[in-house]
Amino acid sequence: MNKAELIDQIAKDAGLTKAQAGEALNSFTNTVVTTLKKGESVTLVGFGTYSVAQRAARNGRNPQTGATIKIKATKVPKFKAGKEFSTQIATAKTPRK
Repeated sequence: MNKAELIDQIAKDAGLTKAQAGEALNSFTNTVVTTLKKGESVTLVGFGTYSVAQRAARNGRNPQTGATIKIKATKVPKFKAGKEFSTQIATAKTPRK
């Protein structure tokens, strides 16, 4: 599912126009990004938690030359699925291909 399909589904489920659903989705994603930039986490009970993790500086290798390179420390976004969400996915039937 891509963003346009998600907006269509939100509009259908919530009885909104596509424009309203798009604004709601953009507001949600912007709020999550803004909150994570502040170093805070976003918890949606039953769904999961968005947070920021710190990756330490480390040494890596250039795959073409084999030379050692330094990789800078960085912050990365994380998502940890909630128990209810994980249970629903684990018990879902997978469609045959």
